[in-house]
Amino acid sequence: MSKPVPTGLTVHNKSRVLDIEFDDGKSFSIPFELLRVYSPSAEVMGHGPGQEVLQVGKREVGIAGIEPVGNYAVQPTFSDGHNTGIFTWDYLYKLGSEKDVLWDGYMRRLHEAGFEGDTGRETGTALSFAPVAQQGGGGGCGSGSCGCKS
Repeated sequence: MSKPVPTGLTVHNKSRVLDIEFDDGKSFSIPFELLRVYSPSAEVMGHGPGQEVLQVGKREVGIAGIEPVGNYAVQPTFSDGHNTGIFTWDYLYKLGSEKDVLWDGYMRRLHEAGFEGDTGRETGTALSFAPVAQQGGGGGCGSGSCGCKS
């Protein structure tokens, strides 16, 4: 069974959604905010399970540009300057097909971080606490040792 390949990709800056159609007939409208908070970058995902970094203040994020990466992905530059996530076709398909579940998880994590309603989505919002240092004290993401932007 072959993996779905995009047949169309449209960035809608006014409504802040990415429309993507695949050769299996599926199509998805993925909000820029969802793309940004689930960016497959080390800055967002960390360097392993449990190291994810909650993204806040991304309600109004836009896409300033989007570049192809070979024949397998795109790399958007978001209006907040984030540009290190490479979104493969498989990952975009996953984001589109699991959009509602992923959105619920994002909102749950905002609430667990102490934000009421959807206040954690507002531009300029920041986490009010420093992340807890990992056991073992190794130079993880954010320590500067991995080259990630904080």
